[in-house]
Amino acid sequence: MRFAGKRAVVTGGASGIGRATALRLADEGASVVVADIDAEGGAALAAASQGRIVFRHTDVTQPDQIEALMQAADAAGGLDILFNNAGAGGAREPIDQIAPEDWDRTMALLLRSVALGIRYAAPLMAQRGGGAIVNTSSVSALGAGYAPTAYSTAKAGVLHLTKMAAANLAGSRIRVNAVVPGFVLTGIFTRNLDLDAGRREQADAMIARAAAGAQPIPRAGRPEDIAAAVAFLASDDAAFVTGTHILVDGGLTIGTRGSWDPAEPSLLTALAAMA
Repeated sequence: MRFAGKRAVVTGGASGIGRATALRLADEGASVVVADIDAEGGAALAAASQGRIVFRHTDVTQPDQIEALMQAADAAGGLDILFNNAGAGGAREPIDQIAPEDWDRTMALLLRSVALGIRYAAPLMAQRGGGAIVNTSSVSALGAGYAPTAYSTAKAGVLHLTKMAAANLAGSRIRVNAVVPGFVLTGIFTRNLDLDAGRREQADAMIARAAAGAQPIPRAGRPEDIAAAVAFLASDDAAFVTGTHILVDGGLTIGTRGSWDPAEPSLLTALAAMA
């Protein structure tokens, strides 16, 4: 019960990584406020939690709603943990085609919301003597080819924001870290495609099969994999950890496929065989 007596806010908590993390924190004793625009999913989660989780409808692209969320959590008993997780795939166009308004909308959801979550949570945490903030980034922050340009750029911004915020807030005993998921089965990129439920399930299954062969650990990531890392970073077990990130990607970013797949020899192996 690492979080007994603690109150946590989880944005984007009605499904996927956010839902798994809200349940993990609640299972370890926290009182959890889940924020999302998915009223049906959020209400269902709260109803099934036996009072451990409450739902608050929140659009994190609206600064006043972020501020109200943090104030409400604090008024209900204090704010100790914030998981800035809300997100979606965002604009999919390459940089030479994207519309300015689509760029701005993606940044507002994936980067500005994280900055303002920290902005409005930090003073409340400081009043309580400290706290822990965890932000969701992505392997797409580390290189090209994992996700669309706007999404990847925003997630890279989240990583640097994490370091800056950790430096800014160290004097208030607020730790700020990030989690960096690889291919995790959440449906984030198929959810906003114009597909019926059946075709979306087929697309998600295709992604799951591809992910299982994309990294050394031969399965796609699960929301619970990320929730475990978030729980560590939010807990006193990580009391000496701030301004960094945990990569939870099944080894996806270890190196080229030839470095871990015997069926695809690396360039060095191929050259050695020619000698």
